[in-house]
Amino acid sequence: MPAVTIRNIRTILTEPDNTRLVIVKVETSEPDLYGLGCATFTQRPTAVYAAINDYLAPFLKNKNVSDIEDIWQSSYVSSYWRNGPVLNNALSGIDQALWDIKGKMANMPVYDLLGGRSREAAPVYVHASGESLQEVGENVQRYIDEGFHHIRVQMATKGYSTYGTDRAQNTVTGLSTQNVLEGPIVATTWTERIHNLPVAHASGIFEPKPYLRSALGLFDYLRSKFGYGLEILHDVHERIPPILGVWFAKECEKYQLFFLEDLFSPEDNGYFKMVRAQTSTPLAMGELWNNPHEIIPMIQERLIDFIRIHMSQIGGITPARKIAAMAELYNVRTAWHGPNDTSPVGHAANMMLNLNTHNFGIQEVAIPGRNTVEMFPGIPTLEKGMMWANGLPGLGIDIDEKMAEKFPFKPREYGGSWDTVRRADGTVVKP
Repeated sequence: MPAVTIRNIRTILTEPDNTRLVIVKVETSEPDLYGLGCATFTQRPTAVYAAINDYLAPFLKNKNVSDIEDIWQSSYVSSYWRNGPVLNNALSGIDQALWDIKGKMANMPVYDLLGGRSREAAPVYVHASGESLQEVGENVQRYIDEGFHHIRVQMATKGYSTYGTDRAQNTVTGLSTQNVLEGPIVATTWTERIHNLPVAHASGIFEPKPYLRSALGLFDYLRSKFGYGLEILHDVHERIPPILGVWFAKECEKYQLFFLEDLFSPEDNGYFKMVRAQTSTPLAMGELWNNPHEIIPMIQERLIDFIRIHMSQIGGITPARKIAAMAELYNVRTAWHGPNDTSPVGHAANMMLNLNTHNFGIQEVAIPGRNTVEMFPGIPTLEKGMMWANGLPGLGIDIDEKMAEKFPFKPREYGGSWDTVRRADGTVVKP
């Protein structure tokens, strides 16, 4: 029987519910056989498009679709320099599509190809946010009533930009330096000051101590209201100075978080040793990691409890399953990154590992919009606080390409870059 080969690789750019998605479709020498993969890098989608169409597609044409490992390894080194987010996402889209094809050829879901299920479904966590304690509490109650047991909580810090809330980014207009510094006015309005900075684009201002006080107040309120039966999570999103992160993790211990996420930026990984020595607050990290050399020491030294890498940022299912296997040996659990800029195809890929991996911990999920659900038939379903696979061969998901064409990318100021948040003195805040 002749080998099934790669006939064509196409990249589908679409934006069904205000999030730019990059979907890869690998077409084969069998006319009706194809696979889908997620290559979504929302901040730089057209760079991923170029990497696939200009480089990987011609490099991989006529390759045997069964040789996933060889295709991954040869593609990984084909650029010489590697482990960047653009090339990793491009590689991920193809890798996930090849696993989808292999599952279809075997008439098995991908989790069966990986060794079968460790569980029936994957517990998930959702995001509850608000402008006040009461609003966050109401949103938490709504999710509890819908059957969710793990909830990430974020609350706006009055007068400041705050990560993770519906109205998280304050506009620069009208914020005076008195609002910013909580002190006497020493200059003109923030709007006037920001225009004197090298980069005028800014979405708000952030100061760490007001944020830390409001976050701890939120945890106290939620534990008083809901008790300790609810699993709560919180995302720092790397914005605070590392030494304050050490202090904050210690203060969180009494609230028994399910995990504290992204306490430090990747550049400050060394501070996790200090935190681990001083507190038992569970730690999750990884969505900004692209390079295995960032990940391996964190697992080997047991400095985190949950590995939260974004699958397409590290190159797809092939590397993710290896990282998960290594983490199992050190009792580090998986919690794959899964916001709305992980496409439904990416969530389906996450789900294959969620069901197979023994050391699965939790899955992040963003409730998809109506257009997204319609565009991607077979999207994993949510019920009783868990994500469920449909058991179809491959990744179990498809895309309505005619509908995708009706939702092209919208024009964006600054090309859709991640919002620049600054300190009161104008210093850019990570990430």
